[in-house]
Amino acid sequence: MENFPVINLEKLNGEERGATMEKIQDACENWGFFELINHGISHELMDTMERLTKEHYQKSMEQRFKELVATKGLEGVQTEVNDLDWESTFFLRHLPHSNISEIPDLQDEYRKVMKEFALRLEKLAEELLDLLCENLGLEKGYLKKAFHGSKGPNFGTKVSNYPPCPKPDLIKGLRAHTDAGGIILLFQDDKVSGLQLLKD
Repeated sequence: MENFPVINLEKLNGEERGATMEKIQDACENWGFFELINHGISHELMDTMERLTKEHYQKSMEQRFKELVATKGLEGVQTEVNDLDWESTFFLRHLPHSNISEIPDLQDEYRKVMKEFALRLEKLAEELLDLLCENLGLEKGYLKKAFHGSKGPNFGTKVSNYPPCPKPDLIKGLRAHTDAGGIILLFQDDKVSGLQLLKD
């Protein structure tokens, strides 16, 4: 996509801070979406998270998904399916109270790495909120307080897997939607493309 905004967070710590802040402002105003690079979460941690997520899917979720597909007769559809997403998901809540210990079939290593990953994501989200505050002329921490609510912030991770679909022209991985929430941080598989966004 032409001029899709890519924000290099390392450039905030030098002479290019002003230009980077302008790029963030333009991305928020004109796209509502941007890619972050050099965001401070290590590639090693991200690779480990991705590996463990795929292993969990194969061990605990893949067979259930295949059974669901079979019971709904989806492999033989002939017309477009508009009331179903071709995805296998589970949801982890981190704040205000974690449910990670309640999710069945998660290995201890997965729980440990996910907790570390969630802490890094929370820190990154707070940094982004403060950058937005700066661009909006608000005091630092204003947006964090606004999203805090009476019970604290809501923060969770939707873990999604999009298995190969036999009829990709008839069944979407995920139908068109608008995400709810203050900041959505998306960790996309670097081997499977398909993310689309609607601009204007």
